Amino acid sequence: MQAVAQIPADSVRRVVRTVFTQPEYQWVARREPLLWLRRLWFRFIDWIDSLSRTHPFGYNALLVVLILILVLMLAHIGHVVWRISRRSTRESLPEGPGGAGILHDAAHHLARAAELASAGHYVEALGHRFLAVVLELDRVDALEFHASKTPAEYLWEVRLDDTGRASFVALVAVLYRHLFGAVPCPEAEYRAFGEAAQELTRHVVPA
Repeated sequence: MQAVAQIPADSVRRVVRTVFTQPEYQWVARREPLLWLRRLWFRFIDWIDSLSRTHPFGYNALLVVLILILVLMLAHIGHVVWRISRRSTRESLPEGPGGAGILHDAAHHLARAAELASAGHYVEALGHRFLAVVLELDRVDALEFHASKTPAEYLWEVRLDDTGRASFVALVAVLYRHLFGAVPCPEAEYRAFGEAAQELTRHVVPA
């Protein structure tokens, strides 16, 4: 009879220790702070699945109600964001006609923009320069100015040809980026803004 080779005990212990240190053999209970929430979610899914099989009509009615609630929530969130954006826009723009009883024309805002630009305050100057061009477009009946309107609202009503409209859209984008997005405005961009604004009245489409 052939003798069975003896395996050293320390080798066996080393192999066993190596195997049982693998992650699959870690039997220590792990803490999961959100385990209750996951279990609750699975119970809800099981309940929905059971409802769909036992009460199809009730399941469909519940889906309709949930979808309506979701649509109402999204509409409410959109309305709140729109109101906040609208209010912040009105507060950020300088006063113009109809604002706090102060009546200023385009020339006044042009002068104020030049004053601010000469002092290096190009972001603040953008607001007055934009008001000046809006008032000038209002004078030639290309749009109707109102102090409660946001710059973006004028995009829907301004009567300009394709070139003029593209330029006006670019002006509004620059205004939002710097005046409301707090991005610094260099002098060269402010000058380009003013040059583009000055050309807009040449692109007015007759009513």
